[in-house]
Amino acid sequence: MEVTDALVEKMAWLARLDIPFEEKAAVQKDLERMIHFVEKLEELDTTGVQPLLHMSDVVNNLREDEVKGSVSTEQALLNAPSHTDRFFLVPKVIKK
Repeated sequence: MEVTDALVEKMAWLARLDIPFEEKAAVQKDLERMIHFVEKLEELDTTGVQPLLHMSDVVNNLREDEVKGSVSTEQALLNAPSHTDRFFLVPKVIKK
């Protein structure tokens, strides 16, 4: 596939990118290298190769669920800069 200036401009427009004139040649060269790489991959015979779903054979390698104690309200509020007897007080961030 040939990468032309028109193709680079169309892709930049679709991606909402503003590519400076002096960088278009580099972008065009990079696109040609990417397309050439994909074309080389298409030459490989992948018959009988199962699709790769995960990078390792480990599936659901999670810890066991254990019931543990939690922090009390008083302990949680100890380091809060501003709080009531039960809640953290935070600055208002939504304006009406």
